Amino acid sequence: MSAGLTGGVGAFVEWRRVAAVLAMAAPPLLALPLFVSEFTAHVLAISAYYVILAASWNMLAGFTGQFSLAQHGFAALGAYTSGLLVYHLQTPLWVSIPGGVLTTALGGLLLGLLVLKMRTIYLSIATWAFAETLRITLSAAYEFTRGDLGLSVPSLYGHVRPVVYYYTFLAVAALCLLFIHVMLKSPIGYFMRAVRDDPMRAQSLAVDITRVKLFAFVASSAMAGLGGALYAHYVLTLTPSIVDFSEMARIIVMVVIGGLGSFIAPIIGAPPVYALNTWLAAWGEWSMVAFAAIVIGLMRAYPAGLAGLISAVWGRRRSGKSFL
Repeated sequence: MSAGLTGGVGAFVEWRRVAAVLAMAAPPLLALPLFVSEFTAHVLAISAYYVILAASWNMLAGFTGQFSLAQHGFAALGAYTSGLLVYHLQTPLWVSIPGGVLTTALGGLLLGLLVLKMRTIYLSIATWAFAETLRITLSAAYEFTRGDLGLSVPSLYGHVRPVVYYYTFLAVAALCLLFIHVMLKSPIGYFMRAVRDDPMRAQSLAVDITRVKLFAFVASSAMAGLGGALYAHYVLTLTPSIVDFSEMARIIVMVVIGGLGSFIAPIIGAPPVYALNTWLAAWGEWSMVAFAAIVIGLMRAYPAGLAGLISAVWGRRRSGKSFL
């Protein structure tokens, strides 16, 4: 990566504001699982996991304009890499989890190189084909991956108490969000948004769009792989179902509900969407009908998502007008 691309990283970040936000958000988030049931703590833990995936995809699609449909595939790749290293080679977790992150970063680089010239629907189809190929491979190579029988992996802490994993996913999500915030405030963040808005004009202004796209693919893939690797050692059994397209659809809905291209989209989109999915599961097949109706209603009212709704409410309050 050239000096012009990565130079000034962190120089334009208002660290005092970051520290203030963390100081306000940390106490309630840390205390929350202490006052809820174990099942609710589990829902919170998985919600934090989806914040990681949603944030990584938002960085790629929302800020760089690369509408990939392979984010769930990279999470699965990180999960299976860590799980297979432990299952076949008995590697310790401090080796297998970084191995999963490295594998997904390399996978993101290779996929980024393959789809470098593609845009819009062609990029989406190519990345979806990658994820489907991975799903089929995981199912077909059952002698190695255990396929639909399930790959058993050890837990991260020797137990599966959800409160501890909630803190783990929360810390990793915070680090990923901090990394994205720093990137967006650095020159590469401006280059990413330039590539999203008008790649031809960005290239005419000497922006190296090839390196910007590859950076976004590698960084977002590595974050998804890290989340997937940690998820594997929480759920303990891996099956190819984690690469079902429904997982990618869930990530997209989380980001779009939050507000595509908004930094806070994964934070305000992932937890309520996953919690709503969990609550509606009791309705059986009707759950998807109810969920779709809620999503359609919100998107019709506020196409910018919850971030747009918050911005509208805040703007009305500052102007002294009634929101209604």
